[in-house]
Amino acid sequence: MDRKIPENETIPDLTLEAWDDIEGLRRPTRQQAEACIRSLLAFIGENPGREGLRDTPDRVLRAWEDFFGGYDADPESTLQRTFEEVDGYDEMVLLKDVDFVSHCEHHMMPIYGKVHIAYQPRKRVVGISKLARVVDIFSSRLQTQESLTAQIAGTIEDVLAPLGLAVLIEASHQCMVTRGVKKANALTITASYSGSFKDNERLEQRFLRLVGAA
Repeated sequence: MDRKIPENETIPDLTLEAWDDIEGLRRPTRQQAEACIRSLLAFIGENPGREGLRDTPDRVLRAWEDFFGGYDADPESTLQRTFEEVDGYDEMVLLKDVDFVSHCEHHMMPIYGKVHIAYQPRKRVVGISKLARVVDIFSSRLQTQESLTAQIAGTIEDVLAPLGLAVLIEASHQCMVTRGVKKANALTITASYSGSFKDNERLEQRFLRLVGAA
């Protein structure tokens, strides 16, 4: 059962001390990453060399490139193209039920749910698909739901500078469903409000009613 890692598959130094200097961080090669996955397979008692697992490290890395593509994307640049011709419109702009899948940074298990975003324009609006793209970028990184909420809200706030902004996320965490407390129906809700949505309770309640959270 024991399988020695060939010398050309040397696993990089992954001790915590080796990663303390983020400025000197260098990504392992694909070959090194595949070696790490083979080690994990061996750790659980599997034979990484058997037919069904021989190509698994490559498959896992290709899946991770899909899951975590958000590290190579800039969410702020996504919102740079805005429009000022809004004919004086200053009411709520709401994008609701934006599906997302992310992965928790604690157990690297899926988080999935919906994001609702509303903002009150000051002078500029942005294409609604760009808001969904911001959600995609941040969710394609290791996350906590709290951080995901803050990052989406902070980016929209910084770029659009709206009169008010509301971001609400409803999500299920597979680390609670399939392990630990195993609560299949548990739903986590996080929210961020600023400007008019934070100062005007009626506007906040209107937002919550429209997204079905009130």
